[in-house]
Amino acid sequence: MAKWTAFPYDDVDYHLDAAALKKQWARLHMGDAEPLPKDDKVLAAWALFHAGEFQKACEAGLKAGGAGITVANKAQAIYANYLEKSEKTKLAMFQEVAERAEAQAAEDPKNPNALYWMAYALGRYSQGISVAKALAQGLGNKVKTALETTIKLAPKHADAHIALGAFHAEVIDKVGKLLGRTQGADAATGLKLYQQALKLNPSSAIAMIEYANGLVMLEGDKRMKEAEKLYAQAAESEPADAMERLDVEMAKEELED
Repeated sequence: MAKWTAFPYDDVDYHLDAAALKKQWARLHMGDAEPLPKDDKVLAAWALFHAGEFQKACEAGLKAGGAGITVANKAQAIYANYLEKSEKTKLAMFQEVAERAEAQAAEDPKNPNALYWMAYALGRYSQGISVAKALAQGLGNKVKTALETTIKLAPKHADAHIALGAFHAEVIDKVGKLLGRTQGADAATGLKLYQQALKLNPSSAIAMIEYANGLVMLEGDKRMKEAEKLYAQAAESEPADAMERLDVEMAKEELED
């Protein structure tokens, strides 16, 4: 495995020992509804993830196997999305996560995060190659079905609500309402999903950012002030781990643009 770019912020230490991680688990996993692992090796992989040591977390998760695959998938997907500079490497990483998560879902069909990380990786891959091209390849339906199933299996999965909201918004934004309808995309449904995500995880910076993006994609300039307010809220939120710190920094960039 080539060396990944290091987490760029060292003003705060997000390292947690096993006891502290268990104590903060519910707060840290409000977005993905991942259950507290029984395996100490998987818990140790999660500690690396929350500290921003994404490559080590991915390697430790793969080594642990089982529930560790979820840590590996999340670490690689988050790293690829936020920190990987090469577009080619980023797309390859998303493809790898999607394949690994699909295999995990085939083995454990009632695991919501196997389906979620498959959908997340395919969604980000689709954005990379162009949404229209991805829809032509049938990826849209795959993403939508996986996210709907994730929500059926884990109704409190806030991140799946965000991602499904983003599916509706992205499709309508890129191919229009009429063509979007043929892909099962609907503006009102998208907005409801974002709102539900924020109800489930009110302090989530990424939910605020994605909702702001969705408002602009679906309703244009008339919702810009509302979107800017959401970006500002996200930028001011207090990150509890490395991933949340990346979200907050992204919100600050959106405000500057």
